Amino acid sequence: MQAFVQLYLASLKEFIRDRMTIFWTLAFPLVFVVMFGVLFTFGGDSRFDVGLVVQDNGAAAQQVAGILRQLPVFKISETGRDAEMTALKRGDRRAVIELPAGLSESIAAKQPARINVFYDPASQQASQIVLTITRQVLDQVERQISGTPPAFVVQEETVQASQLRTIDFLLPGILAMALMQLGLFGTAQPMVALRDQGVLRRLSATPLPRWTVLTSQIAMRLTVALAQTVIIVGFGVSVFQVPFLGNPLFLLGMVILGALTFIALGYMVAAFSKNQETASGISSLVNFPMMFLSGLFFPIEFVPQFLQPVIAILPLTYLVDAIRQIMIGTNPLFPMPVNIGILAAWFAGSLVLALKFFKWE
Repeated sequence: MQAFVQLYLASLKEFIRDRMTIFWTLAFPLVFVVMFGVLFTFGGDSRFDVGLVVQDNGAAAQQVAGILRQLPVFKISETGRDAEMTALKRGDRRAVIELPAGLSESIAAKQPARINVFYDPASQQASQIVLTITRQVLDQVERQISGTPPAFVVQEETVQASQLRTIDFLLPGILAMALMQLGLFGTAQPMVALRDQGVLRRLSATPLPRWTVLTSQIAMRLTVALAQTVIIVGFGVSVFQVPFLGNPLFLLGMVILGALTFIALGYMVAAFSKNQETASGISSLVNFPMMFLSGLFFPIEFVPQFLQPVIAILPLTYLVDAIRQIMIGTNPLFPMPVNIGILAAWFAGSLVLALKFFKWE
């Protein structure tokens, strides 16, 4: 046990002295939190500009209009149909919602009532969110009126709306990204450097069991993962008021599983790297596709269909989804057992390959 503690402390000191590793694992994610937090929290009004045209004076139409006007995520403008459509064409509106004449009569007669939602397809993400919120409002109104499923006819939507702010959506992804950086840039390259310097060869020649050396390295990196979590989540919650809706112990367990998965992946990269330059190249090759295809910065529904199979095999996809479910209660892309199972499979597979091909000199 004493040997394990000494190796753990030595690894921690070495980690702290490596300024580049400190940057990638701690400073780089925090830069993202500050950048996106300032941009989307203090950067002005983040509501959707929506035009509203009410051509029906009936009770049902007025009820729908009243709810739309009260939604905090909408900034409603009512300047007339022609003016609102012109503003939409100029890009000053995300969408224009039209409640046509006769809507209340159709509802009273238990007939489908048409709602017109005009939007610019060039602004796909925001427009689809507006469509979804509108559908949810109509569903609520219809149930209040008749207690039956909605009879409104609205253009189909593909994105489920959320009242969460952009920084709320981004913070769990940044935490997952930090854990990935720990495994790639905080594990693979330092291990290859120790091997190139002959440190691992000298350690392997001592009476110490190799598992003691490896577990001390892993324990040190888990300590860094917990530090990342405290810094990123604490900073987001305290400075930008990001909500934390889940169980902290559940988040802790997911952070440990995610960290172990990417640490094992880092060891696998080190096993297949001949030198530090190779390790850096492989780490970057693995890092950037996962950063932009795993739902860190935008919903994966907007990734082209031909890339969806790639998204489905990336471990970061499942870690991001799991942390978002725990922290902010988003609707799951995958059931939690699937997220845990895929991450566990990546951990086991990477660890087996790392142990099989890792060289101590």
